Amino acid sequence: MLGRAGEFPGVGASSWRRVWLSLAPGPNVLIGVPEHCFLPEERTQADLLRFRQRHIGKSLSISYNAPLNIIRGLGQYLYDETGHAYLDAVNNVPHVGHSHPRVVEAGQRQAAILNTNTRYLHNHLVTYAERLCCTMPDPLKVCFFVNSGSEANDLALRLARAYTGLRDMIILDGAYHGNLTSLIELSPYKFDGPGGQGIPPRVHRTMMPDPYRGRYKGYGAAAGTEYGQEVQHAIDQIHQQAGYVCGFIAESLLGCGGQIVMPDGYLKEAYARVRDAGGVCIADEVQVGFGRAGSHYWGFETQDVTPDIVTLGKPIGNGHPLGAVITTEAIADAFNNGMEYFNTFGGNPVSCAIGLAVLDVVYDENLQENALHIGNRIMNDLRGLMANHPIIGDVRGLGLYIGVELVLDRETLEPAGAQASYIANRMKDHGILISTDGPLHNVLKIKPPMVFNEDNADRLVA
Repeated sequence: MLGRAGEFPGVGASSWRRVWLSLAPGPNVLIGVPEHCFLPEERTQADLLRFRQRHIGKSLSISYNAPLNIIRGLGQYLYDETGHAYLDAVNNVPHVGHSHPRVVEAGQRQAAILNTNTRYLHNHLVTYAERLCCTMPDPLKVCFFVNSGSEANDLALRLARAYTGLRDMIILDGAYHGNLTSLIELSPYKFDGPGGQGIPPRVHRTMMPDPYRGRYKGYGAAAGTEYGQEVQHAIDQIHQQAGYVCGFIAESLLGCGGQIVMPDGYLKEAYARVRDAGGVCIADEVQVGFGRAGSHYWGFETQDVTPDIVTLGKPIGNGHPLGAVITTEAIADAFNNGMEYFNTFGGNPVSCAIGLAVLDVVYDENLQENALHIGNRIMNDLRGLMANHPIIGDVRGLGLYIGVELVLDRETLEPAGAQASYIANRMKDHGILISTDGPLHNVLKIKPPMVFNEDNADRLVA
């Protein structure tokens, strides 16, 4: 057959399936197993897209020009319906790797025993709170558990308002803090974008501390001080409007801003000015916490500051819906004003079991150290490409939180947004998943599961 005798390939690409079926129909033609014994055929990719467009809100985007049908994940890999493996270099939610067996087993074991709410005593709840607080500097030692980073940031806003009795918030340009209404109002990435309604009252924007594209260049303390002083302008604006500062919220490394690493001393300067004005400081660690920065467990530690409120999400549950807020006793006590705070699923035994397992795996598998080593390897190799590829304007990051900013001209910094999108889609065609970010959509973002290894790093850059 086909000029071959005994050397037919045993494995072929999924694209060959139709040809092979036409040549060699399924063995059931001979065996005759009844049709009802087979699982129903899964929907084709075209079917999935059609039903998605019909039944899922169209405001929900989908990645890549040719979308993927991902049906399985393991470690740093995702697999489509044909079994094709993709190296995942962009999903920071599966922090310790997709479907990590210890995390899966912890959730399954507890789900088989009990899952209920926090109105009952349970060891997992207090143990998990204690373990999280042990990773934080004093005086951060009171936990609230929620189901997502958005819920965490919304609760942080409520805590700040309860403690200060005020409402005026200072935010960074380009920031994104979540999908609740209260957080869209604090997120220029949304309220200045398509469908947005602009900055709302009592929200005050300050300059994004961007060492590459911003007004003050470089990562040194001088730029950090200059950007920090910009926060004072927002404070002065509030005072000019006869208001007072409630708080300041910022990611410790900026995500939707373009994977920005702040210049040295920025948060120290910004926090000092906010606190002098009577406000509280919120560190949004939803994207960057739990050792991803490599050098430190929490992103805010890289700036040598202690926030008043810290919010956690995304990687905290390795894909399980979980979030947390950690704050001081004084702020927590102010929130205890007679109105109960109850979250039906926040802090349930299954979520806490999973959260504990994630903490254990990060420590036992030395994933923070791995993030530092592998992240530096990736960034050094990417910088090595800059001499021959002038489209690479900047390579930046901490640990496994990396941004590659593409520009058409290194002098004018004209953004190469179309080229960034093309590269992300072509990388997918070659079995590697990355994405784009930033206000100008010209930053390649790299934030893989923390189990990324040297071979993965070399393949990514090569």
